[in-house]
Amino acid sequence: MVAQNFMGRTEQARVTTTKSSLKVLHTSVNMFKMDTGRYPTEDEGLLVLVEQPLDIENYPPEGYLDQTEVPLDGWGHEFIYQEYPESGKPFVIISLGADKDDGGEGENADLYSTDP
Repeated sequence: MVAQNFMGRTEQARVTTTKSSLKVLHTSVNMFKMDTGRYPTEDEGLLVLVEQPLDIENYPPEGYLDQTEVPLDGWGHEFIYQEYPESGKPFVIISLGADKDDGGEGENADLYSTDP
């Protein structure tokens, strides 16, 4: 019973960490847009937050994140950046959850930066 409770808390911590990272990344992409006049392309992805694109001159020396690499989600997977998703928003950042596959429930549920 203790092991089951611990596993539940571990998964919840991964979800919480992922949601927190999604908010930071979403805000950072918006800051990039404010500074550069454009959103990252899907080809550039989130890497533009830590590496200066060739076409941007006024890129801050420290980049847009407090670290030198784009963070991974709570399960150690890369986030997915999409321009103009079906939601009609300019972009979305996605974690595919524990199963690293579209859809799912519980720990396997996809998490989006546009979620409340």
